[in-house]
Amino acid sequence: MIIDVGPWHFTLSPWDALGFVGQAMFFSRFLVQWIASERAKRSYVPNAFWWLSLAGGSISLVYAVGIHNLVFTLGQSAGLIPYVRNLMLVHRQARAEGVAAD
Repeated sequence: MIIDVGPWHFTLSPWDALGFVGQAMFFSRFLVQWIASERAKRSYVPNAFWWLSLAGGSISLVYAVGIHNLVFTLGQSAGLIPYVRNLMLVHRQARAEGVAAD
């Protein structure tokens, strides 16, 4: 697909579309965290932040592998570790408190 934006012409491949989806999902985690903090009137990281981090990071990892970019692949791979670990901690805390994790 070719996209014309003023004097610029972009070719959007299926890989590029996937990359945009991953980046949009990854960016949305900041909006979710910001809104949650504003509502709580304090700094707050909701569980949705970690789920969006994991989903956006995973999609971005698939994109990085698909475009054969080693730097991006390694960066995204390393980022998944804290996202998974934080979700494990959230689940463990919820189980200890006898409540369902978000």
